[in-house]
Amino acid sequence: MAEVSGRVNVAGAVCFRPGGRPHFFYRLHVCHGRKGEPKSFAWHEYRELILAVHQQLHAPLVWCWDNLNVHLCAQMKEFADEHQEWLRVVQMPAYAPELNPTEGVWSLLKRSIANFVAADLGGLVRIVKRKLKKIQYRPDLINGCLTETGLVIEPP
Repeated sequence: MAEVSGRVNVAGAVCFRPGGRPHFFYRLHVCHGRKGEPKSFAWHEYRELILAVHQQLHAPLVWCWDNLNVHLCAQMKEFADEHQEWLRVVQMPAYAPELNPTEGVWSLLKRSIANFVAADLGGLVRIVKRKLKKIQYRPDLINGCLTETGLVIEPP
């Protein structure tokens, strides 16, 4: 069997509105292991995720970032500054995955594919998409990820 190289990165956002149905949005970044190919998301791919979430929800966003370098880059800060009318960015503490509901989604995903063996990178992409889509259609799971943080969403 030939060795398969590459990786699948996932960026995601869980969205909550008081009294509303929770939402989960994601984007994949597939790296085929080619020389010079970016191995992870660039700032503009995160920007596109934020824009897609805003467009889909038709609402202002409070976006909570962890401390990944690309989240803190000058271009991302400039983007946030340019969209202050609908985007408020909050920086999470240095290492606080327990406060991040998206970490709960990653835990659900990892458990659901723990024993999966992909024949190739395309197979891995398909199973990751399938499992994430199942999570998207389970508001109880998404709400559970928020509950695990101990955080509460209240009306302004």
